[in-house]
Amino acid sequence: MHKITLNEVVQKMLSFTGNDKASMLGIGPMSVNLLKASMLLAKEKDFPLMFIASRNQVDADELGGGYVCNWDQQHFAAAIKKVAQEMNYNGLYYLCRDHGGPWQRDNERNAHLPEKKAMLLGKKSYFTDLINNFDLLHIDPTKDPYTVGKVVDMDVNINRTIELIEYVEKERIAHNLPAVSYEVGTEETNGGLTSSENYEKFIKKLTAQLDEKDLPHPAFIVGNTGTLTRLTENVGHVDSAASKELSSVARKYGVGLKEHNGDYLDDTILLEHPALGVTAMNVAPEFGTVETQAYLKLTQVESRLSAQGILKETSKLEHTLQTEAVKSGRWKKWMVDGKNQLSPEEIFKDKKLTTLITEISGHYTFNNDCVKQEIEKLYKNLSTSGINGEKYVIYKIKDSIDRYVECFNLRGLTSKLMK
Repeated sequence: MHKITLNEVVQKMLSFTGNDKASMLGIGPMSVNLLKASMLLAKEKDFPLMFIASRNQVDADELGGGYVCNWDQQHFAAAIKKVAQEMNYNGLYYLCRDHGGPWQRDNERNAHLPEKKAMLLGKKSYFTDLINNFDLLHIDPTKDPYTVGKVVDMDVNINRTIELIEYVEKERIAHNLPAVSYEVGTEETNGGLTSSENYEKFIKKLTAQLDEKDLPHPAFIVGNTGTLTRLTENVGHVDSAASKELSSVARKYGVGLKEHNGDYLDDTILLEHPALGVTAMNVAPEFGTVETQAYLKLTQVESRLSAQGILKETSKLEHTLQTEAVKSGRWKKWMVDGKNQLSPEEIFKDKKLTTLITEISGHYTFNNDCVKQEIEKLYKNLSTSGINGEKYVIYKIKDSIDRYVECFNLRGLTSKLMK
C-alpha cells in the first residue's frame, strides 16, 4: 500500500463532512503486546495507526535509550515491522516522535542543562528519528527547567521551533530522505496555547516565519482543551466550546488540532470529537495501565487454580510488579494530594495505594528482567491449565483501544484516505 504522509492525511480529514468525519488516535507504544493488539484491531477495522513515542520511551542509546523494551529508534522501527509481518498487517502505520526536543528526557530537565546543550541533544535525537524513517516529529521546546511555573515566552518558543525544524529539514535534504511531517505546540500550560486568541497568534507568527525560510507547515498543532491525566482518570475539565474554537482556528490555517492527555475520558466526550473537528488525540498511560491490570487479573486466576490444587506452583508476578513499580518512582507525576512525597515503606503499608501505584506505573517496569521472568512463569503456569495468558492480555488492550476507534469513527478510515 502506498503510504501517504500525515500532512496529506490531515488535508483529507479536514475535507471530510457528515458521517465521514473522524478523529485519529495516537497510541503510546508501551509494549510489544500493545503493538500486536493495535495491529489486530486495525486489520479488522481498517484504520491507520500512529505510534507516539516520547524520548523517555524510545531514544538513541547514546542519549540514554528508552524504558520501553530498551528500544532505540532503530529497534523500535524494527519491532513494529516485525509485529506487522507476524500479524499479517499491511495497512497504514506511522512512527511518531511525541514531545521531541530539548529537556524532554527527565534526566536532561532534572539536570537543568543549559539551552545550547539541551538543543544539541534534542537535535541528535531528531536526527536519529529521521534516519530511522519516523513519519512525524513533535517539536516541543517548552519543557524549559528555567521557567517552571511560568509561561514560556511565545517568541522564544517559536524561535526554538523554527531552529529545530530548519535543522531537521537541512539534514533530511542532505541525506536524501523523504518528507517528514511535523507537530508543534504543547498541551502544557507553560506552552501558552490556552486560548483561541493565543492559539491563532502562535500559528500566524509560526507559519509566517516558516514561509520566510521556505520550511514546511506542520500537520498538527497541539491545543490545550482541558484534558489532564492523574491517577487512573482524567481530572481535567474538557471544554467543548474551546475544542470547537481551536479546531476552527487550526482549519483556517490548513492544519489539524491535536489533543494530548486524552486517557480515561468518558465516551460522551470522545463521541463528540469528530463533530468538534478535533483531528487527533494522544492516549498512552491508559493502555499501560490496562496491560498491568490484565497481568494482575491473571495472577488472581493463578492463585485460584493453586488453591484448587490444579497448579503446583505460582509466579511471584504480583509482588514483583508492586516492588518494581514503587521503586521506579515513575508514579509520582501521576499522583495527587501530596502522595508523591510518600516513601516506599509508607506506600507498602497501604495495600490499596500499593495496588493503585502498581496499576499506574507497572508499565514502566515491563522490561525489567525480574518482571519479564515472572511474566513468563505466569504464562507457563496458566498454559498447563489451557489458559493462554498472552492472548488474554492482548485482548484486554485491544478492547481498550477499540473504545476510541468506535467513538472516533475510525472504522474504514484507511480506505477513505486512499481513495
